Order: sequence, then structure tokens, then C-alpha cells
Amino acid sequence: MPFRHSIRLTCLAMGLILLAGCASRTPMQDAQRDIGQWEAQQERLAELQSWKLQGKAGLRTPQDSTSANLDWLQTPYYFRILLSGPFGSGRSVLEGREGRVSLTTGEGRTEAESPKALMQQELGWSLPVSALTDWIRGLPAADRPHHMEKDELGFPARLEQDGWQIVYRDWTHTGELWLPRRMKLTYDDLDVTLVVTRWQPEPDEDA
Repeated sequence: MPFRHSIRLTCLAMGLILLAGCASRTPMQDAQRDIGQWEAQQERLAELQSWKLQGKAGLRTPQDSTSANLDWLQTPYYFRILLSGPFGSGRSVLEGREGRVSLTTGEGRTEAESPKALMQQELGWSLPVSALTDWIRGLPAADRPHHMEKDELGFPARLEQDGWQIVYRDWTHTGELWLPRRMKLTYDDLDVTLVVTRWQPEPDEDA
């Protein structure tokens, strides 16, 4: 795969994955959702700013279809996302602090001032990155129009915002919170599937 195409596909995947993530115990598949649980956790969910995630991300466009394993650490001051698999040259790392973001693959390294700027630099366009950390928690991005549909238990089922459609397909209970386990994001002919296999809300700073 040519370098430019490789790094663009990796950058696209990384930006899409910035929609989200968290990780510790294996998801409690025997836990049952109930009416009122989603509303009861709203304050704790809004306060969730740090997490660790392990899972798998799939990306489909008219030109490409690929997937990768995902390991993501997020804190209020730093993030690190590791992708392993077909994206890039087998292993890619996106990390950053305020004012500086870098993307490293087996074929090189590129830097920018923000994830949005990095995507603009490599792709010529960018995603609503600031909204992604809300969507991954099942929340709409604040202060922007949106349409939310909920299921019979009051959990988010479908969210439309910024031209994106987010469908929440499955949930897991971990860290005393119900969090999305499987979700699909669609924008025009771009489809992204994110499956979380391990969540850890608010990991230790030295995780």
C-alpha cells in the first residue's frame, strides 16, 4: 500500500475512533438493563472524562473495507490510541496533548496542532472530533442541534447530529455505568463499526 494512501486511511480510522472509548473487567453480559437506569446515571456519565478501551474498529467506504484492533487511553490532558492490524503498516499510534498531536506508523510520523488539524492536513477535510467523546458515551454533543431516539427502556437507540447517524446496538455494564458496547456510525457512504470488548472508566493515571 503506498505511503500516502496508508497514512490517510490510518488517519481517517484514528479520527473516527476519536469518537470514543473506555476498559477493566470483562463486560457483564448477564447484567440486565431496566427502565430508569439511563436517567439515573446521567450525572456520573457527564463527569466521565478518563477511560481506557480495548476493542475492534471496522471501516467501510466505497473504495476500502478494513478493520483493526484498538487500545485507547484517554485522560483530560493526554490521549494515546494504538491500532494494530490492516490499518497502516500493522501498528499505528496516535497520541497527543494540548497543542500537539502526532501519528506514527511503520512508514513515518506526522504532526499537527490537533486531531482535527491532522485530518485536515492528511485528508483535506476533518470530522467533528469534539463530538466523538460524547457520542461514545451515548450522549449528544452539547450546544448543537440533534435528534435522539430511545428504546423501550429509555436508553439511546439512534442519534443524528452534525450529519452523522449513530446507532447504538448493544450495551455493557462496567464501573457501575451502562456504556455502549457496539455502535455503528454512518455519514453519507462512510460506515464505521466500533465494538468494545473491555472497558475501564477512569483508569489510574499511570495506566
